[in-house]
Amino acid sequence: METLQLRKKTKLLFGFNITSLKKLTGYDNDNYLVVCKGNKYILKKYYYSKKNESIISAENDCLFYLNKSNQEIFPRPILSINNNGFEIITHRRKKYIIRILSYIEGKFLGENKISEKTLKSLGLFIGKMSKLLMRYNNDKISSRILNWDIQNLKLNEKFIRYIKDPSKRKIVLFYFQQFDEFVEPKLKELRRSIIHNDANEWNLLINKKKELSIIDFGDLSESQLINEVAVAITYSTYGKNDPIKSGCILLKSYNRIIKLTDLEISLLYYLIASKLCISVCNSAYSKEINPSNKYALISEKKAWKMLEKLIKISPKFAENEFRKATGRKPLKVKKIKKYIDERNSVISPIFSVSYDNPIAFERSAFQYMFDNEGKTYLDAYNNIPIVGHAHPKINDAITRQIKKLNTNTRYLHDNLYRYAKKLLDKFPKILNKIYFVNSGSEASDLAIKMALNHSKNKRIMVVENGYHGHTQTGTDISHYKYGNIKGQGVKDYITHVPMPDLYRSIYDKNEKNIGRKYAIDATSNVKNIAAFISEPILGCGGQVPLPKNYLKILYKKVRENKGVCISDEVQTGFGRLGKYFWGFEMHDVIPDIIILGKPMGNGHPIGAVVTTAKIANSFEKGVEFFSSFGGNPVSCAVGLSVLNIIEEEGLQDNAKIVGNYYKNKLNSLKDKYKVIGDVRGQGLFLGIEIIHKNDKKPNAKLAKYIKNKLRDNHILVGTDGPYNNVIKTKPPICFEKVDAKTVVDSIDMILSEKLT
Repeated sequence: METLQLRKKTKLLFGFNITSLKKLTGYDNDNYLVVCKGNKYILKKYYYSKKNESIISAENDCLFYLNKSNQEIFPRPILSINNNGFEIITHRRKKYIIRILSYIEGKFLGENKISEKTLKSLGLFIGKMSKLLMRYNNDKISSRILNWDIQNLKLNEKFIRYIKDPSKRKIVLFYFQQFDEFVEPKLKELRRSIIHNDANEWNLLINKKKELSIIDFGDLSESQLINEVAVAITYSTYGKNDPIKSGCILLKSYNRIIKLTDLEISLLYYLIASKLCISVCNSAYSKEINPSNKYALISEKKAWKMLEKLIKISPKFAENEFRKATGRKPLKVKKIKKYIDERNSVISPIFSVSYDNPIAFERSAFQYMFDNEGKTYLDAYNNIPIVGHAHPKINDAITRQIKKLNTNTRYLHDNLYRYAKKLLDKFPKILNKIYFVNSGSEASDLAIKMALNHSKNKRIMVVENGYHGHTQTGTDISHYKYGNIKGQGVKDYITHVPMPDLYRSIYDKNEKNIGRKYAIDATSNVKNIAAFISEPILGCGGQVPLPKNYLKILYKKVRENKGVCISDEVQTGFGRLGKYFWGFEMHDVIPDIIILGKPMGNGHPIGAVVTTAKIANSFEKGVEFFSSFGGNPVSCAVGLSVLNIIEEEGLQDNAKIVGNYYKNKLNSLKDKYKVIGDVRGQGLFLGIEIIHKNDKKPNAKLAKYIKNKLRDNHILVGTDGPYNNVIKTKPPICFEKVDAKTVVDSIDMILSEKLT
């Protein structure tokens, strides 16, 4: 509609002789700043619909009610000459609604730095507005269903697909699941009221007297009372370094006006996260349909930053902070001694507990774990949840499939083929048969059984300090276990060869090809060897990579003697090494049998043996093999999801990029501190060998000290190796550069304090 026509219609219907008409930014409708006789007003124009007519009428009714207080803090509808709060006009056969509102002086909060004082004032303001609206009823508003209303979060699920970045998309998916689990069942128990529902920094104004006012009542709805607080905290704090701390300032003031309940406080963290998810979902959709709509995208970057901060914060921590802000005591916490006593009453102490000061964990999210007190720990150690703790797509894969079918491989189901095909596509073509089991230990057991059957030889060759599982066979072939001072000792069918450790080499350090030397020496023992088994990087050996040419030479000799070569990829597989999807690829060899476990299910119990058709055929001549629940539909769904996530989120590339950065940072520490003897490994599978500064003697005491101090700094690592002096770091492969820096900086600080 031309400006001239709008002026004419306004004069005719409202009696306004407009001296100035300026179009403002808007979202769903056109807004104009109007000057008439020196006074300012806001003119709003909407496309006509019965729905718009109804809601504008209801909005005006609410504003008339609020303005009874005569505080001039809410827009006031200006009546037309017909005594109506709006008018319907026609222009070029199209109908529009126009209305005029009073103009409120002030600057938007978005134009100001929101100070602690402003947050206090905002809490009081929102509280007073809420108190007024709690006494107001309007059936038209109550019947509205809005995407922007937090209680209707799931209406925005259809927009998630428009979020292009998978690392961001997973955060939104995570919070959608959290809402389903923790918020949705409680919604009916919460107090309800009509709320403004959009107290953002571009709807809130502050005048010269530091008084607050609010505009744009277009999102009025009947919702949970606490949602008004959640919206206000979201928009006023998402530019803050500590949104929880800042939110508490607002919350404390609000609580002076309206006392919040325990339940409302317990859900506030999730409601804030949900509001942010609504915001980024709608921004993503807006970019898709109208990339030029800058107004719709104005808060997107800040919203994402706040979501990325929230994901690192324990919900319990947030709840406790909110409780303290409202005069409540923190939630009661079970003592660690109680956990230990309960644990020891039902299981044997042979199950060890990490750290001198054990941790009781309750929750997790990607590379973060949250303890029972609400503390956040950066997980730089637990390699099993390879794509991240509590990944929403893993959760979804489990729940969807288990609701439909879970059974064994004696029945036909599509998931088995789908997963097996996708997994086998990751291997050289000769490795084309797969056996699903329930763990890496079971996979090791099966691999040895197959090797003995195929080769007809009787002995198994293993590497010192290797680990391959906890079953009897797994223990038999794990020097890390049987060679322990408390171990069973070596069985008569086992041959072990020295660990080819370049740092602690038994050969001259100037030897040009130490890998070849180790391999040639090992070949003297290949007679009657049914299988040679090794990890490409010996994890329990202290993150020791096998040297160049070691496997090439040894594999050739083993095969010449009718043995088979087994690669244990339980820890090194699935893209963890960055440059390589499987560890054996580092050595330019193709094993005969591959053992998989742990990370392939992201913590779900699944393992596998991958082998050649030739070995599979010889195994088939024996008694039937059956793993009770290996390859069940749920496990296959989870495994398939893990592979998809690695691809979709580019996690192998991430392991390479972050792993290189991490290793370089650690090597910088090595240059700085003589107690770091070696930094080794590949991708996000690294080891830091701690020594005495004047020689290469292992320093297990210092390694343990560093591990426990990192735990005190809320960082998880482990120690291992034959002398227990190697710090192991093998985090979920969603680990980021900032996380790596956090670990390295913390080690730097610990060593600096310890050694000076």
